[in-house]
Amino acid sequence: GLGGVVLGEHPAGLGLGIILFIISGWVLLLFIWPIAGIFLPDLLSKGDGPQRIARLDALETWTRSLAGLIFGSSIGLEQTLTASLQSAPDEIKPQVTALVARLNARWPTRDALEAFAADFDDPTADLIVMHLLLKERASGPGLATALEDLAEIIFEEVRVRRSIETDRAKPRTQIRIVTVALLVILAGLPFFGSYTAAYASFLGQALLAFWLALFAGLLYWMRSISKGRSAPRLLVAPAITEGAAA
Repeated sequence: GLGGVVLGEHPAGLGLGIILFIISGWVLLLFIWPIAGIFLPDLLSKGDGPQRIARLDALETWTRSLAGLIFGSSIGLEQTLTASLQSAPDEIKPQVTALVARLNARWPTRDALEAFAADFDDPTADLIVMHLLLKERASGPGLATALEDLAEIIFEEVRVRRSIETDRAKPRTQIRIVTVALLVILAGLPFFGSYTAAYASFLGQALLAFWLALFAGLLYWMRSISKGRSAPRLLVAPAITEGAAA
């Protein structure tokens, strides 16, 4: 439950709340700091945008690698995918390793590629897989050229996403500054003398709790806007299990 999370995972917040309560007598502080310890990591985090962009950039490099492996050779798609593992960027190494393992386990190529797309949960990764599925039986320079063209599309997608992520980072930075400033003020609030003495009463504590809850809700609303929404996937396939047979 919530109490277990507070006591077990955020002892620093609970300890600070107890200390401030003993010093000031404000019961509200006994609860605010442990709760803050639960939600602060999400408010102060940068989100998963940079990681997603890094993986997308790695996919672009991997796609170019596939084109290079195919160009001038007669090997099939499955052999090309297996050979690409050695030069796969670290950001997508686990996903490519899983793809090769499925192929080695004699998964149908289509199922293995659909599972590969599901690992990324990203429409651009879906685009790569859809392209490979369309070219599943093709080989040679035609496929290599198509993959090079696809890599250029991904490169442009990475550029656009980086620009968007830079714009989204600005309000996230502001939220972090406001949050830290609020916590500093809150810690010192009981010690401002007669200016905040009214909040020491039961009614004052209740009103302060209400305003803090409202302010926290506004911060989370701003946070949700800065995160944006993930684009819907292009490739929605039935669930594939690791026990799929060839």
